[in-house]
Amino acid sequence: MTLGIIIVVLGLIIDRGTKWWAIGTLKGSEGLTVIKDFFTLDYLENRGAAFGMLQNKQWLFIVITIVVVIGMIFYLLKYKPKFKLVYVSIAMIIAGAIGNLIDRISYNYVVDFIMVHYRDLYYFPTFNVADMLVCIGTFFLLICILKDEI
Repeated sequence: MTLGIIIVVLGLIIDRGTKWWAIGTLKGSEGLTVIKDFFTLDYLENRGAAFGMLQNKQWLFIVITIVVVIGMIFYLLKYKPKFKLVYVSIAMIIAGAIGNLIDRISYNYVVDFIMVHYRDLYYFPTFNVADMLVCIGTFFLLICILKDEI
């Protein structure tokens, strides 16, 4: 359980720090090219869910996030999974969910700034550290489920 708390705290610190940096450095600028035609840092206010879906439904996202986070914490406390990867994956999902929840409550949008693209031909939807935590945590959790280690 301590490992889970450490992951949540570290994830939130990294997410909040990178978003504060993006707001202070990237907002109102032309962005920052890290790798030409592939990787850019550019400020974006996302008022939707993943990939910009369901625009301006902030209260729905807030309620769903709170319910999911409480459900995950309840699961960890009640069932006490045997495998550390379960704790790690759920902690990552919780950290990412809370990181974006803080944005939704504070700003009424989520701060995104990481852009991966191929020249001007293809742009993957802009994301942030919290999104990475949720996706990686979900991937690890899926592995645990498939291996029946949950």
